[in-house]
Amino acid sequence: MGYVYALLAAVLFGANGSVTRVVMESGLTALQLTQFRVLGTAIIAGAILLVVDRGAFRLTGRKLLVMLVLGIAGVALLQATYALAIQLLPIGITLLIEYLAVLIVPIIAFFFLKEKVRARLWVAIGLVLVGLVFVAQIGSGSLNPVGVLMALAAAASLTIYFIVGERQVGATSPLAVAFWTTGIASVFWAFFSGWWQIDPAIFGEQVSLSGNLAAIVVPVWMPLAWNVLLGSFAPFLLSFFALKHLSATAAGVVAASEVLFAFVVAWLWLGEGLDGVQIIGASIVLVGIILAQTARAGKSIDADLALVTGPIPVVERRP
Repeated sequence: MGYVYALLAAVLFGANGSVTRVVMESGLTALQLTQFRVLGTAIIAGAILLVVDRGAFRLTGRKLLVMLVLGIAGVALLQATYALAIQLLPIGITLLIEYLAVLIVPIIAFFFLKEKVRARLWVAIGLVLVGLVFVAQIGSGSLNPVGVLMALAAAASLTIYFIVGERQVGATSPLAVAFWTTGIASVFWAFFSGWWQIDPAIFGEQVSLSGNLAAIVVPVWMPLAWNVLLGSFAPFLLSFFALKHLSATAAGVVAASEVLFAFVVAWLWLGEGLDGVQIIGASIVLVGIILAQTARAGKSIDADLALVTGPIPVVERRP
């Protein structure tokens, strides 16, 4: 089930990039949209917890500190930097850079957590670097440098999301993690997003779905509601459910498919495509990402598959 949760989250997150672009074209800023996404997710998760687990609202000490780190560095900054990046870069390329995080995870595991890693990690690093040269078309100046910087910042935030989230969902329910992290993120952005400058009338204004769906016009509140419910709450919760069953290694491999879904949806919907060289580069990067995510010794996909296919001897699992 962990793989099912991770794949569904990847599909929803991947498709949401195009929805996010439409919402921001309506006049909302990247930070205002981020405020709506995290606040909406927190409200929905909190309402469910009121019914099924009121004890989740009691959080003190070290757990609260961990939630603060995950909420600000792993959720608030991730959503904002991603939204800022896709204003300046194609959605697929933004995610391709952001998912360097799943390359960084095993590197941190090796140098700082003292985990053993397989030799394939260094091959993976080489593949990713070569692939990114093709995707970015170094020397042509085709990518906005500020957009690349924002995408790299999103990669750093996603790294924290994976590493801290992997450990936290073992001690707290995924729904509680979703509530606390997005609640903290919404409080954080309440001071900086400029939500008080929004004219409420904007939610009833008509916005074109753009690209190949430009002829379709809907009120702003519709893509915004999609962004909050199916683009934020549902995939957030599904990704935390995935980390409940999988290590960050396995979850990261499946999550990387978000890049593919984002490319396909942006191509079909917005007409965003890559040339032949960039497609080759993107493919090389994805191969490198998958190799890197399977490089953590003792954290392999085979160990996680044991949950589905049956127990195997001496499998080390995280709590």
